[in-house]
Amino acid sequence: MEKLFASIITIGDELLIGQVIDTNSTWMAQQLNLIGVQVIRRVAVGDQWDEIWQAIDEESKKASIILITGGLGPTADDITKPLLCEYFGGTMQMHQPTLDHVTNIFENILKRPMIDRNRKQAEVPDNCIVLRNEKGTAPGMLFKKDGKIFVSLPGVPHEMKGIMKKEVLPLIPTLFKTSFIEHRTLLTYGIGESFLAERIAETEQALPPHIKLAYLPNYGLVRLRLTASGIDKETLQKEIDHQFEALKLAVGEYLIADKDIPMEQVVGNLLMERNASISTAESCTGGYIAHLLTSRPGSSAYYKGSIVSYANEIKQQLLKVSDETILNEGAVSEQAVIQMAKECLQLMNTDYSIAVSGIMGPDGGTEAKPVGTVWIAVADKNEVATKQFHFRYDRERNITLTATNALNFLRMLIVDNH
Repeated sequence: MEKLFASIITIGDELLIGQVIDTNSTWMAQQLNLIGVQVIRRVAVGDQWDEIWQAIDEESKKASIILITGGLGPTADDITKPLLCEYFGGTMQMHQPTLDHVTNIFENILKRPMIDRNRKQAEVPDNCIVLRNEKGTAPGMLFKKDGKIFVSLPGVPHEMKGIMKKEVLPLIPTLFKTSFIEHRTLLTYGIGESFLAERIAETEQALPPHIKLAYLPNYGLVRLRLTASGIDKETLQKEIDHQFEALKLAVGEYLIADKDIPMEQVVGNLLMERNASISTAESCTGGYIAHLLTSRPGSSAYYKGSIVSYANEIKQQLLKVSDETILNEGAVSEQAVIQMAKECLQLMNTDYSIAVSGIMGPDGGTEAKPVGTVWIAVADKNEVATKQFHFRYDRERNITLTATNALNFLRMLIVDNH
């Protein structure tokens, strides 16, 4: 079976100048992959008629499914709809069900008068299939040409997702024959990408042609993803499961999760399994570790709270870091994070605690403690373990690396003690 290819075109000057980050195409690619459609290109273009036209032309030569987001609003720079009308040789007409829907939104939900500009949202080319937008006023549109489909969707993420889930994704398997795609992902820590590649070289070379391995490094972690494609789902699942077990064995002690989950979920799962609780005392990360831990559904079962002790007086008053430590060792020191972790554990009455203090940059460093110097402590009721790190990146990445390493340090403490 031939592979089914899709291209995604995102429209908007705001994407090209970096004012808005494109999350639409990422989500769309993930959803298409789940139903056996491979995205081969993602293209961003500005609000320029010629650029949009050319993008549609080029992508239709490479893919059977062309998804377009953006440019469907009521303002003058929203040119996608008239362009598609001309591109596919249609005539604009009022679509009564959409007009009724838009009218209801303005009269009964927004309680605002509807002007002509809003009414125009209900005008569509007469040769498209209208896709109802239950969450907004701009309908989606589907065109068919030369055995391919072209789908135009609003750029507002929740509106786009609503139409994709209800209209587009269920329709694709009825129009095209799709193969099955299976993924298996594991998470490693403590080994660089190149060293990991050397370690698992034989396992990678033994993979059959229809199973591919991808390396996905990020902030000290490396995800390994196996992707298999084929026409028999049951056989495919057995094959990829067999190869995945071999990969896990090859990775060995660097394996920290056999699922595609972030470090905070790895730690959360461990705490849930042990019915244990955690608290945090953060200085340089400013509450970022707490944010990561509480971003997971169900985290209230194991996370109790945080003290963001950014200023030294808060470390001293709330976390009982001694005046002597601040004077002689400094706030970024092993002794400071030990005292922070111990007091946090006691104040919050948790099974585990994390404490961090460091210099994130771009200024604040000294010769003895340059930017990127970080002390981390993790504690339970029996011990406190500490570790110093020296990161060399910008402020944002230093904060992320501190949080990731702190969570992994806690993971190691939990695993080693059970």
